[in-house]
Amino acid sequence: MKMLKRKFFSRNPETVARELLGKILVRKFGNKVLSGRIVEDEAYFGEEDPASRAYLGRPKHCVKLMHSKPGRILIYNVHNNWLLNVVAHEDKKVGAVLIRAIEPIEGIEEMKKNRKTKNVFELTNGPGKLTKALAIDKSLNGIDSTSKKSQINFFDSEEKFEISCSKRIGVSRDLEQELRFFIKDNKFVSR
Repeated sequence: MKMLKRKFFSRNPETVARELLGKILVRKFGNKVLSGRIVEDEAYFGEEDPASRAYLGRPKHCVKLMHSKPGRILIYNVHNNWLLNVVAHEDKKVGAVLIRAIEPIEGIEEMKKNRKTKNVFELTNGPGKLTKALAIDKSLNGIDSTSKKSQINFFDSEEKFEISCSKRIGVSRDLEQELRFFIKDNKFVSR
C-alpha cells in the first residue's frame, strides 16, 4: 500500500473528502497497529463556511492548523469527544476533512477494549467512537500524517464502491452543497 502524500491533501476539501473514502487509516502506538477503511467523512472550508471551526475563528489552535500544511492532523473536542480531522486545502485556502467512521481492519480486539464493547459494528461508526477505539486524543494534534514516522497515516486502496452524500451531521448552519460523504450500504457508517 502506498502512503498518501501531501499532494493528495493539497486540493479542495470536498474533493479530498470524496477521495478519502475507501482509503486506509492507520494508527500506530507502541508496538500496536490499529487500522480501518474510511467509510464516512465530511468536508469543511474556511471563513465562508458557517459550520467550520474557521468561521468564527475559534478555537484559535483549530483555525491556525486549518491554515497550515495539508496532511496535518487536527484534533478538537466536541461534547466530550475528540474528533479526528486532516487538514486539506488548495494553496492559500483553508479547510479540513472530518473522519466520521471507519470499517475496522486491524487491531479489532484492541479497539474493543478501548471502546468497552464487543459489537464490531458499534466500534467506529461515529467520530467520537472512532477516536476512542483508536486511542486518539489531543496529544496527536498537529502531527503530520504524510511523515512515515507519524502515529497516524493514510494509505491508498483500490476498492470500488458507490458514494452517497448528504448534509453534514450535527451542524446548526450549513452550506448549500452536501458535504457529508459515505460508502453506500456500508454497515459501519454512523447512524
